[in-house]
Amino acid sequence: MMAARAHDPVLLDAVIAGLAPHSGETMIDGTFGAGGYTRALLDAGVRVIAFDRDPDAIAGGQDLVAESGGALTLVHDVYSQMEAALDGAIDGVTLDIGVSSMQLDQAERGFSFQADGPLDMRMGQSGTSAAEFVNEADEAEIADVLFHLGEERQSRRVARAIVAARPITRTGELAAVVRRALGHRDHDKKDPSTRTFQAIRIHVNRELGELEDGLAAAERVLAPGGRLAVVSFHSLEDRIVKRFLKERSGVTAGSRHLPDLTADAPAPSFEAVAKPVRADEAEVARNPRSRSATLRVARRTAAAPQGLRKGRPS
Repeated sequence: MMAARAHDPVLLDAVIAGLAPHSGETMIDGTFGAGGYTRALLDAGVRVIAFDRDPDAIAGGQDLVAESGGALTLVHDVYSQMEAALDGAIDGVTLDIGVSSMQLDQAERGFSFQADGPLDMRMGQSGTSAAEFVNEADEAEIADVLFHLGEERQSRRVARAIVAARPITRTGELAAVVRRALGHRDHDKKDPSTRTFQAIRIHVNRELGELEDGLAAAERVLAPGGRLAVVSFHSLEDRIVKRFLKERSGVTAGSRHLPDLTADAPAPSFEAVAKPVRADEAEVARNPRSRSATLRVARRTAAAPQGLRKGRPS
């Protein structure tokens, strides 16, 4: 058995059941984090190639690499680049989308307003930071990001307040600006700055584009019969996963008023394995992060991939 888990992975049992690992297989953990899914796969006798853009996660996983006796390879890269690290088809891919618990818990990484820290939010610790975005982007761009990626209905008001408060360099400062703009009260159930933090984080890390590219990459690398298991945490992510699997499985919403195009459609490259899975009450009580999680699992068919290969995002 591998060492004890560093944290409680969301929907772990359901993810492993969906992947159905067998000894000797090779699978990808596209979002290594603290290694929760990877450990379980190693315990099942699977060779794992794990990806993470965060150098802290890669450094933290080196002990597990040593323990695995050559069964684990850690790759410091985004998971959409999985194809470049492989020399053949693989048997499973799992993705746990979004920010990791470790990143949220480290105030110095700037992902959360729960503790004050530098306004950073960069998963890979490189590129444009959240502070640079809020201090340099124009008001219209900030409003668009908050509306589309945070589903903030008062995005223009919040963007106007952010621009007026510049420069903003700390998570506590940004949270205070948003709360003032939206009239937050201490007894409110949900902090209104949650949506703004989510939107900015998704934007600076290109999370939704990475998810779309990663799903297409998984389609290309999975062998026939290989399984894809994706855990998402909010509607924007789940919508992308759901749409991808519907399109790739040939499930389309037809209309009697439109011509039947199914004869010209490509052969389905995925087939559904089970209905979406959500955490039960016991898991939510044990791990509150699982409350909003949704797992979708699909099996790769023998059909050719439907998506075109994409290069590394700029």
